[in-house]
Amino acid sequence: MSIYDKIKNEITEIEHRTDITVEQKVSRITHIACATCAGVAIQPIPFADIFVLTPIQAYFASRIAAIHGVPISESDVSDWIKEIISIVGMGIIAQQIAISIWKVVAFGVGGMLTIPLVYGLTYAVMKVSDAYFTAKAKNEKLNDEQIKAIWRAAFKEGKKKGSAEEQNIKAKQEE
Repeated sequence: MSIYDKIKNEITEIEHRTDITVEQKVSRITHIACATCAGVAIQPIPFADIFVLTPIQAYFASRIAAIHGVPISESDVSDWIKEIISIVGMGIIAQQIAISIWKVVAFGVGGMLTIPLVYGLTYAVMKVSDAYFTAKAKNEKLNDEQIKAIWRAAFKEGKKKGSAEEQNIKAKQEE
């Protein structure tokens, strides 16, 4: 299988696969989104993350929408992610600033130490996206409190998963 076919099968056209469930598709997209964003966050450029990560998250959230059969453009998803940020609150912005400051203070290793945080943030965006587009496919709507509850639980779970990924990366570097 070529790289093109692999990307098509695993990301760009995953919604057309019949060999895995909707949950498996969303899980794969979520992991790829989190790993991609965490990989980007390793770069040592302070204050660049929010401008780079949000479009990546928007793309992967649009894939989740497609999996649920909800037609939506990446720009619509980008606007929707900004809406989530306003619902969840200033915590995300504060965390992005903290990531950037950490990169300045710990230049060189600061990016590596942001993996659990960025993985957790992206995981929360993907989990809220999944819940939102699942509801939208049923012509239902999540209220702000539901979104906040999903966000809090997913962010906590995502940070744990991100810590595990960070440990895997460190172990591979030591080999």
